[in-house]
Amino acid sequence: MLSVIVDYVQNGEQDERIQGKEQIYKKRRASLVVSPSSLTLNWQNEAVKFTKGLKTMVIRGTLSERKRQIQEMDDYDLVITSYDLLKRDIEWYQEKDYTFRYIIADEAQYLKNSNTQNAKSIKQIKADTRYALTGTPIENSLAELWSIFDFIMPGYLFHYRTFKNRYETPIVRDNDEKTITKLKMLIEPFVLRRNKKEVLTELPDKMVTVLNNEMKEEQRKLYASYLVRAKQELAEQIELNGYEHSHIQILAALTRLRQICCHPSLFMSDYKEGSSKLEQCIEIIQEAAESGHKMLLFSGYTSMFEFLEKELKQRNIKYFKLTGATKVDERIGLVNEFNENPEIKVFLISLKAGGTGLNLTGADMIIHYDPWWNLSTENQATDRAYRIGQKNNVQVYKLITKNSIEEKIYELQEKKAKLADHMLDTKTTFIHKFSKDEIMRLFD
Repeated sequence: MLSVIVDYVQNGEQDERIQGKEQIYKKRRASLVVSPSSLTLNWQNEAVKFTKGLKTMVIRGTLSERKRQIQEMDDYDLVITSYDLLKRDIEWYQEKDYTFRYIIADEAQYLKNSNTQNAKSIKQIKADTRYALTGTPIENSLAELWSIFDFIMPGYLFHYRTFKNRYETPIVRDNDEKTITKLKMLIEPFVLRRNKKEVLTELPDKMVTVLNNEMKEEQRKLYASYLVRAKQELAEQIELNGYEHSHIQILAALTRLRQICCHPSLFMSDYKEGSSKLEQCIEIIQEAAESGHKMLLFSGYTSMFEFLEKELKQRNIKYFKLTGATKVDERIGLVNEFNENPEIKVFLISLKAGGTGLNLTGADMIIHYDPWWNLSTENQATDRAYRIGQKNNVQVYKLITKNSIEEKIYELQEKKAKLADHMLDTKTTFIHKFSKDEIMRLFD
């Protein structure tokens, strides 16, 4: 996308000679990038690194500072803001009544819910041309794909109600192959897929290994006891209020079971018996560090890092940590030093905070401490290291506790693993979401 903007800027003199209907292009206009807040500075740094003469501005600061910056957009080629700030500042963009040359929605899965302020705000911005960049256009339902198209080409896939009746329902409910083919024909001309295997033939190998661990005796008894109690309580809850009104209770029960697999002390202060998974993980880290490897460790639970940090400190293994509390400026410094400093062996990263926008090719090993519901989220995290610039083979370890909910999550991942590939070029059913039966089987 930067190359497109640069071409426009470099051809500015030619544009000034355009007459008649093209007078709107007579004056150089800014383009807008909207991204997660953690990536705004990345965009500016990349623009400085790879372009010449591109004048950029990141919208940030206090309310009054942002208002002033928005008023001065005419003086820049590329304006960068976050989804969070855009929805706060949308009235000032409307007040200025500015039409951008390009608008680019980075990590466009942020628009997957058309009812959120993220989606509503960016769709109010005027631009000649719209782009959406995402590795996960569909995470749970076809409504997410519709919402992204509603941003780049409003009305092309009709009003959502029409889209649901014509496409989503027949595909999800009936596996209607004719409807799948028809939708595929509609969207294919406007989707440029960047398949890593096709465009990065020089990328080294990636090996994914599932490492099982068995719970300690006390840990196993605790898990079994909680599983029985949770299943009974949820059955009563669903009987009383129905499945659709029991999602919070179901999620809470599943979270507890997952936490027991990671380390029961995540929610039990008096638990003293340790965690087999933690022991397995530390063994892997210590052996890898001694062999000269650098690792990224992802977890969905930032509180798990406290236990990992304690173990790493005891073994004098140097590490960094990145969570949602890490400031944007600090993220870039941590990334750069990790890639360049051979003494830093481990980077502990919150899956939600660090799953996108990081270039960590200094690592050649990935550890997923706990499985995430959506495999695409895990894959995006893995790709922090397995990307352009990686020169070493990459080893990915998934730590899965046997005879537990983690095994069942992994089975669900495998069942739905082909979704991203199939959504554009095959006749495979689109997955709407986990069904009631699938969720309840997790408690078997």
